[in-house]
Amino acid sequence: MSDIQRFDDLADFSPERIAALLALAGRLEKHPEPEALKGKVLSLLFLNPSLRTLASFQASMTRLGGGAFVISPEMSIHGLETRPGIVMDGAAAEHVKEAVPVIASYGDALGLRAFAERRDLVEDLEDREYRSMAELVSTPLINMESAINHPCQSLADWKTMDDLGAPVSGGKFVLSWAYHPLALPLAVPAATIQMAAMRGMDVTVLRPEGFELPPQVMDKARSLAGRSGGSISETDDRAEALDGAHVLYAKSWSSTVHYGDKHEDYQLRNRHEDWCVDEEWFAPAEEDCRFMHCLPVRRNVVVSEAVLDGPRSVVVPEARNRMWVQMAVLYAMLGPGL
Repeated sequence: MSDIQRFDDLADFSPERIAALLALAGRLEKHPEPEALKGKVLSLLFLNPSLRTLASFQASMTRLGGGAFVISPEMSIHGLETRPGIVMDGAAAEHVKEAVPVIASYGDALGLRAFAERRDLVEDLEDREYRSMAELVSTPLINMESAINHPCQSLADWKTMDDLGAPVSGGKFVLSWAYHPLALPLAVPAATIQMAAMRGMDVTVLRPEGFELPPQVMDKARSLAGRSGGSISETDDRAEALDGAHVLYAKSWSSTVHYGDKHEDYQLRNRHEDWCVDEEWFAPAEEDCRFMHCLPVRRNVVVSEAVLDGPRSVVVPEARNRMWVQMAVLYAMLGPGL
């Protein structure tokens, strides 16, 4: 029996298990084991496009001596239907009820990526699409990003802060909304504040009015902070949020008051084009406050080029850490274990 059967949500794991995964990631980074997963196959199903997630999982399996194959509607099959009870007389040739278990059966584990539909907030908060597909899988499963979670990114972010020596108790972590021309999912911001709360940090969500994270997301983060000794707060006051901050993590997300309404969301977000992170933002922060972002990022829209190319930015090491932590998850799931 493997140490991990499902990697759906970082909050499913105890602090001790997360510490063991991070220690394993650090060990594999320094001392590779190129035959640990020899003969193992990872099936990757991408219902949404990807750069880092796709490349890092393929690289992870290769570095551990295994292999991976990728399936996506755009590159591999003629449309994939997800709706239950649908009469399939349109363009889609496959339904997830057959496709998902078949794809899973070709590998020893399945990585599944299914973004939010961004039509119904309740449905996305309940992660219904990901959960309905996860029920079809009997092999070990990894959440490569769902409507409301991104555990692989969060584990990499945790490692990145450990690598930097970012403080835990008393460390101030700011998740800031930033302008983006499109309405983006809630998965990364939700997973990010929960990760920082689990790490024991004092977390502040900085956002303009109308972009508050849903109460369910904030309540879960508060519960996690309560167990770790951290805290959760939110504000629209930039100076207050960044006062004494050790990490500024920028991310764009949809308006929660106009969720699913593209026109109203567009009207609201376009009032906040000045929410582009630049060096002035860091004035109240700690001198060595670092800038983090999950990527991809729009230069001079979400963050200034000066910050992104400057000494504060750790976005490239952060992205590279995706590979090391995913290697640890795969090693624990398919190999020798923790």
